[in-house]
Amino acid sequence: MNRILTPLAAASISMAALAASPVSAQVNGMATASPEAVIVRSAARIAGYQQIEQTYAAQIGQIRTLRQEMNTLQQQLDTNRDGNLTEQEVQANPAVVQQIQQKEQQVNQVSQPVAMAQYYVIEQLINDYQNAQNQVLQQKRIQLLISPDAIQYAPDSFNVTDDIVAALNQRMPTVTTTPPAGWQPMRETVATHQAVQQILLAAAQQQAIRQQQQQQQPQQQQPSPQGR
Repeated sequence: MNRILTPLAAASISMAALAASPVSAQVNGMATASPEAVIVRSAARIAGYQQIEQTYAAQIGQIRTLRQEMNTLQQQLDTNRDGNLTEQEVQANPAVVQQIQQKEQQVNQVSQPVAMAQYYVIEQLINDYQNAQNQVLQQKRIQLLISPDAIQYAPDSFNVTDDIVAALNQRMPTVTTTPPAGWQPMRETVATHQAVQQILLAAAQQQAIRQQQQQQQPQQQQPSPQGR
C-alpha cells in the first residue's frame, strides 16, 4: 500500500495555463488532494475520536491536570518571568525539573491507551484510503494527483479532497475504537496520527482566537460614557 503521507516530488508546476483555460481541471486529467485533510474530516474519524473521549474521559482529565501542573512548575523555573527558560534557570532548580520529568512520564503512561485507540482508528482509515482515492480518480478521469504543497495556485474545482472524503465516508462510515490484543500500529499510522493531531491543534487554536475576537467586539462597540 502506498504511503498516503509521502508527498509527490514537489516540482515547480505553473498552474496559470490551467487557471486561464475554460477547460475543467478534471478534463486536463490533473487534480490535488490532501490525504491528511481527508482523514481529519472523515465521519468515521470524528465519531471514533468522540467515542474515545467518552471511553477514556478519566484518563483525558488526568492528562489535562498533569499538564496544568507541569505548566505551573515551568513557571516556577522562569524566575525572570520572560516566558523563556534559560539553561541557567533550569539548572538552578533541579528539584522542580525532576518533578516536571516525573509528571511527563505519568502523562506518557496515562495517554498510552488513548493514543493506541486513536492509532487504531487512523489505521483502519488508512487501509481503505487508497480505494477511496482510486474511486474518485476513476470517476473524474484523473491521471495525475498532485500534492497541495507542489501548487502555487489552482481553482477550487482542482481540489478533490471533498470528493475523497465523501467516497471514504461511503465506504467506511464507522470504525472500531478498540484494537485487538497485541496490536501495534504501522509506522505510517504513527506519522499520520501526528499530522492529524497537528491539524486538530491548529484548528482549535484558530477557533479560540475567533472566540476571543467575538468576545472583544461587543466590548469595543459599547458606547463610552458621556462626560458631564
